[in-house]
Amino acid sequence: MAETLNPKQLDKEGKAAYQRGDFSAAAHAFQAAAQGFASTGDVLTSAEMSNNVSVALLQAGDAPAALEAVETTPAIFAQAGDVRRQAMALGNRAAALEALKRFDEAAQAYEQSAELFKQIGEDGLRTNVLQSLSALQLRTGSQLQALASMQAGLELIERPTPQQSLLKRLLRVPFHMLGK
Repeated sequence: MAETLNPKQLDKEGKAAYQRGDFSAAAHAFQAAAQGFASTGDVLTSAEMSNNVSVALLQAGDAPAALEAVETTPAIFAQAGDVRRQAMALGNRAAALEALKRFDEAAQAYEQSAELFKQIGEDGLRTNVLQSLSALQLRTGSQLQALASMQAGLELIERPTPQQSLLKRLLRVPFHMLGK
């Protein structure tokens, strides 16, 4: 059945499977879509589908395959000058590296992603990446770096929730005490 679907239909099928929590089926549909788009010469959409494969595989618990799926996509987007999708691919790569406990590489990929989002003014996405980086830094015992990453992410939120506003104020305390 899936063999007769065109890449756009496979993408739609993958998104539906992902929404219902069938991550393995989503990954298979996205992989087929990636191959379909590649066969038509649509390299960028194929790479985007590979990013979707990575996200689905990570949710399915297959971090090695998730990393493999996204390994080349940041370079594909960089070569095309698509900074937004390059940053997203780096964030996906970072998540896979983190799941593989390759923490230094994950942190570096999160930092690269955040910097690219900063360059193009995608503050919301940058905030998400910085929060992921902060959580990773906490996991690895880098508490001050984690606080700095979280604070940088929260500073970008134009209309913070009451909880975010409180957290912003609380995060200023340690840096004020350190004179930073």
